[in-house]
Amino acid sequence: MSKRTLFVIAGVLLLLIAWWSCHHGSSSNQSQTTTSGGSSGRRGGGATGGGPVPVVAGKAEQKDVPIYLDGLGTVQAFNTVTVHSRVDGALVQVNFSEGQDVKTGDLLVVVDPRPYQAALDQAKAQAALDEVTLKRQADLRARNVIAAQDYDTAVANAQKSQAAAEAAQVNVDYCSVKSPIDGRTGVRLVDIGNVVHASDQNGIVVITQLHPISVVFTLPEQNLQSILGAGAANGGLPVLALDRGNTTTLDQGKLAVVDNEIDQTTGTVKLKATFPNPDLKLWPGKFVNARLILTTRKNATVVPSSVVQRGPQGTYAYVIKPDKSVEMRPIKVAQTENNQALIDSGLQPGEQVVVDGQYKLQPGARVELTTPQAQQAALPGKPPAGKSARPAKGSK
Repeated sequence: MSKRTLFVIAGVLLLLIAWWSCHHGSSSNQSQTTTSGGSSGRRGGGATGGGPVPVVAGKAEQKDVPIYLDGLGTVQAFNTVTVHSRVDGALVQVNFSEGQDVKTGDLLVVVDPRPYQAALDQAKAQAALDEVTLKRQADLRARNVIAAQDYDTAVANAQKSQAAAEAAQVNVDYCSVKSPIDGRTGVRLVDIGNVVHASDQNGIVVITQLHPISVVFTLPEQNLQSILGAGAANGGLPVLALDRGNTTTLDQGKLAVVDNEIDQTTGTVKLKATFPNPDLKLWPGKFVNARLILTTRKNATVVPSSVVQRGPQGTYAYVIKPDKSVEMRPIKVAQTENNQALIDSGLQPGEQVVVDGQYKLQPGARVELTTPQAQQAALPGKPPAGKSARPAKGSK
């Protein structure tokens, strides 16, 4: 057989294979399209098909809602004192434990008082001698035996000796170092036996007052007028201290002061609040969220936060009409907290709103009210409650 005949036969075979592939592929695609279209039509009919859309509904409620401002704050001790010695000498007594609560006037440490006691005794002896001399000079002056100048010198010497004795007594008193405030001691900075000086920078121990305690926080300068308008210039507004997650209230106190200037670098104003701190949940240096309550809005309209939807035109909510159709209504939200949204306008107390299922709705759609469990079960790809999806035969 010639090569030309072989080429012709091969070409015919290729044409037959190409024709068969095209015919088989188009039939298969048509079958798949028909099947997909049928199932798509059935699925579309279940979702829209003129039937009501299942949604979870709720009602707009009326209650008192606090209006507040949140800022990041730092806990500071109400008073902090670094205890220093007022005289030089060796520590001979340490009468406190680290972390101990002390009262004003409690004896903390004792500096060796012996040199100062000796100086006091000497000053007292000299004062006594000068006092005797003064009395003798007074008798002589009364009889005009000595000149007035000699008497005046005796008076000055007696006063000088008395002042020296009083100064020596002060140094002896300074040997007993006492707590100047009520508070809690920190880590001891000097151990017993060491020599301390009045010029030491570190001191002996730091005492911090924890009852009450302060929180210093900042707010944007744009809020200053609202704060002052609520009477914060005189303090007294309630302030809550919350943990970093804004979930737990650590303590409740009152605003003490609004700083007298705005920080131009950050554009914020500094505020300080005082807390009783009975359970020591606030600790110096701790970061907290400070919540300043400006006022309480009476009989305000509130809805679950999931009711609020956001679109190109702003926030809105789906309102359920008496005929079970929905209306997409624009709303204004003042604040959202604890899954609750405070509504400024757009909703009235008692109106029924869609809480869940909004993604399937359009204005004018009819709805069927369901429970949250039923709503979850109706989601595509989820089996009904109480049943589990069984694997198809042959699957593992």
